Amino acid sequence: MKQYNILIADDDKEIATSIELFLKAEGYRVFTAYNGLDALDIVMSESIHLMILDIMMPKLDGIHALMRVRERKNMPVILLSAKSEDSDKILGLTAGADDYVTKPFNPAELMARVRSQLRRYTQFGSMKAEPDEIILGGLRINTASKTVTVDGSEVRLTPSEYKILELLCRNKGRVFSVEEIYRNLWNDNPVGDNTIAVHIRHIREKIEINPKEPRYIKVVWGIGYKADY
Repeated sequence: MKQYNILIADDDKEIATSIELFLKAEGYRVFTAYNGLDALDIVMSESIHLMILDIMMPKLDGIHALMRVRERKNMPVILLSAKSEDSDKILGLTAGADDYVTKPFNPAELMARVRSQLRRYTQFGSMKAEPDEIILGGLRINTASKTVTVDGSEVRLTPSEYKILELLCRNKGRVFSVEEIYRNLWNDNPVGDNTIAVHIRHIREKIEINPKEPRYIKVVWGIGYKADY
């Protein structure tokens, strides 16, 4: 059974802790943030499947955080707010929220809404990937046909470039040294040349909008490379 990652963003640590306990009891993996900027950092660095977002937060309020999230991500967002006016709900839903829960709330009702949103997302949303697909933002790799698309456009890679990209994306977030990449692909140790670096440069030129500011393939200086989004 798939374990879903849920982010709670609320500056009230008691409420965040309470929600976390209920979520963990249902088997979810939970991330927490206590301001809007930290919430954005987590959304962009982790694979978050649903976000519970308080409106009134320091550094960046929930509405503006939601608008920033919607520029890049499509997972369900449930807004929390002490405000119950229709105008507040309309503002939140217009900004891109999928649901709106007024404080104080019944934890059992919130859990039901979480399950409902995840069910919709997995059945009809962008999480419904083909069995042979690896998805990283706008990057899709079909491991059966060995094809790669970026934002819907097919990208042509050499066999070596494809193998490197699939290895990194299949292990999203993990840093591979040059030696590890070489051994995984060719079952051999590198011979001191810059073969991997050249392949990485060519991959970036093909899949990145700006290869100097890569969205997908990142260098970890002194260690190696990783795929992230």
